[in-house]
Amino acid sequence: MNILIVTDAWYPQVNGVVRTICTVRRELEAMGERVEVIGPDRFRTVPMPTYPEIRLAVGAGRRLCRMIDEMAPHAIHIATEGPLGYAARRYCLKHKLPFTTAYHTRFPEYVRDRAPIPLSWSYAVVRRFHSPASAVMVATASIETALAARGFTNLIRWTRGVDTELFRPRDKGFIDDTRPISMYVGRVAVEKNIGAFLDLPLEGTKYVVGDGPQLAEFRQRYPHVRFVGAKHGEELAQYYAAADVFVFPSRTDTFGLVLLEALASGVPVAAFPVAGPLDVVNGADVGCLHEDLGHAVRTALTVSPERCREFALTYSWRAAAEQFLHNLKPFWR
Repeated sequence: MNILIVTDAWYPQVNGVVRTICTVRRELEAMGERVEVIGPDRFRTVPMPTYPEIRLAVGAGRRLCRMIDEMAPHAIHIATEGPLGYAARRYCLKHKLPFTTAYHTRFPEYVRDRAPIPLSWSYAVVRRFHSPASAVMVATASIETALAARGFTNLIRWTRGVDTELFRPRDKGFIDDTRPISMYVGRVAVEKNIGAFLDLPLEGTKYVVGDGPQLAEFRQRYPHVRFVGAKHGEELAQYYAAADVFVFPSRTDTFGLVLLEALASGVPVAAFPVAGPLDVVNGADVGCLHEDLGHAVRTALTVSPERCREFALTYSWRAAAEQFLHNLKPFWR
């Protein structure tokens, strides 16, 4: 079967949405499915306001329509609520084609962190985007509950996985610095609430792995923190495994794929008790969730690395791909 995924988040971006789509596509192709991804890399782009690292496609409508016509997909999945997502949505509605969407990112909260726009307004826009979808895929139970409370319908679960071959326990000598090593991996951006981590009075050394619009500002403001920039593949895996605790300060992520990557590396997690961490970590004895993030870090440092690895092994990308395919099948044409 031919499956089309339209996404505004794609390479050279590196984030949870991109890694999820890329990995699920690889699993689906190994299962014999044909998967085409249409991202901004195929169009003329402009930098996203306040976040120039993200490129947005412009004037893509007609060309996108031709690409969809030529592919004649059996299923269309719209991954993001950006310019390409809207263009694909218009195409499907015009041609009366079923399509699915995914709620990867809490855009209303992200917008609120950058502009004085009420959450209710932003949620109304996002809800309207998803309302015609045959199914809206969400990663966790808590996000499903929260969206249902805001009037979203046709919600269906789509879990995540982790590459346990790449992300695995390794020699911690990769980092030669004062321990314990407290590490954050992700975008250096206001919506990630990274300041809650950087401001903590912790023993040892803090590491930040990632890029983003606040990187230069935070490098200057926190000279004792090791900002190493974005890392990929083996090097990223080495950083994860060299940490003693993984700190996840975000209060807005819908899942937090980095949580699983850290756990697969044998590194316990410290986070706030909010959606995402609650769905992944809560009650699993692989870290600590607490409103006092410093307490969560200190407690997580006592957790067994072996237990973290054992827990992560229960998450499979093949299972995530099979669930995605199962979610599409009722709407194939």
